[in-house]
Amino acid sequence: MVEEEVLVKKFLQEHSIVESNILSFNDFINNKMKSIVAEMNQVLPVEDIKIELGKIRVEKPNIIEADGSTKEIMPTEARLRNLTYSAPVYLEINVKREGESPELNEVEIGRIPIMVRSNRCHLHNFPKEKLIENFIDPADPGGYFIINGNERILVMIEDLAPNLPFIEPESKGKKMLRLFSQRGAYRIPTSITENSEGILEASFSRFKGIPAIVLIKALGITKDSEIASLIGLECDSLVVNLYEYASIQTVNDALNYIAEKSAIQGTKKEIMDKVKQRIDSYFLPHTGVEEKNRNEKALTLCKLLKQYFIVKEKKLSSDKDHYANKRIKLSGDLLSDLFRVNLNVLVRDIQHALQRIAKRKKFYSIKTLAKSTLFSHRIESAIATGSWIGERTGVTQNMDKTNYLAIFSQLQKVISLLPSEQENFAARTLHPTQYGRFCAIETPEGTSIGLRKNLALMTKISTAVQMDEDVFVRKLNEAGMKVFKK
Repeated sequence: MVEEEVLVKKFLQEHSIVESNILSFNDFINNKMKSIVAEMNQVLPVEDIKIELGKIRVEKPNIIEADGSTKEIMPTEARLRNLTYSAPVYLEINVKREGESPELNEVEIGRIPIMVRSNRCHLHNFPKEKLIENFIDPADPGGYFIINGNERILVMIEDLAPNLPFIEPESKGKKMLRLFSQRGAYRIPTSITENSEGILEASFSRFKGIPAIVLIKALGITKDSEIASLIGLECDSLVVNLYEYASIQTVNDALNYIAEKSAIQGTKKEIMDKVKQRIDSYFLPHTGVEEKNRNEKALTLCKLLKQYFIVKEKKLSSDKDHYANKRIKLSGDLLSDLFRVNLNVLVRDIQHALQRIAKRKKFYSIKTLAKSTLFSHRIESAIATGSWIGERTGVTQNMDKTNYLAIFSQLQKVISLLPSEQENFAARTLHPTQYGRFCAIETPEGTSIGLRKNLALMTKISTAVQMDEDVFVRKLNEAGMKVFKK
């Protein structure tokens, strides 16, 4: 027992109990903001006035006083003066006009609230004596925001893992394979089912009931023998599906079939372009959204069909409540969604303003156009009210400071997106994989029992790693990896 107490004490000295949320916020500031800006550059429309976004940086929290002077602010002062503990965000905006040299400016696009004790906070790595000098409790764990003097907590959200196939029981004893394909903020459900005639159909976005074999052929793999070898499983169902669509032998035949099935109208070229664009953008977008990714999408669909055939034969289903099939959205993930939407709105507004000014041939300042109070207000308002994008509510809460344990309990809270009105007995039950990750006791009584959980005291949640394949292979080569060729 003494050894356990020593281990716990050592862990608490080296790590914060709310470390996962703080690390997630740090990852958002250091990495995710940059990747969102790079992602935005790829989708910006090319017009007469082209905008390119460059480096983004976040400064330390400060305030602008009534006399116009700027000074750094501590969390204690923000609480006492009912201010928001936030920092300015600077972004490089490159404006290109036809026949003119490009204009590069670093502008302040707004302010973003800073999590207390994160690496952007003034309290980061403060010694105990210095904290006491600044009237700050050394035992304060951080992990919250200060908005207009109120301490707000971003509640962790439990959700099904994206880009993983799940087998669900459907009506009449048939199975459905469902996958939530996620790329950035977009999350598109894709499902594979078998109709009454034994034909496997794929549904995604506006395309409903598209035969899976036709979709594979539309993606570029047209030979039946190649499709069969890629699926790699001999069964009657596969033979039936291949035989049914053996007459479709080219990519254009497959695209025409999909267009007729989906009732897409227009000229022949417009119909073809629409079908290709929708397949590229909405079918398994996590594998890519460009024409070069079609082969990978076809291979992925073949793997999914193989999995469906195996499950159908063995009559299995996925355990959605197994924690390998769950992910927890931390502060960095939630703020990424919010930042992406608001940055997109801001950049589009700048683009429209530049178009209007160009027509009137007036002088403009990009710094004036970009410094929008709406960007800051939207982010601050979302954290202050808990109303998030996607019409979600209750994402943030006022910090409960009844006692020290109440603070920890709230900072460790995890909520499920499942509606509390539905029964969902399996989702509410304690699952063996929650052992050591969640407290088996702390959950509210009533309709939300089991849907609101609390992390175990020493739980650490890992942050998703963004990996570049080329960089990864190069690092392995540098470490001495040798490639053996057959």
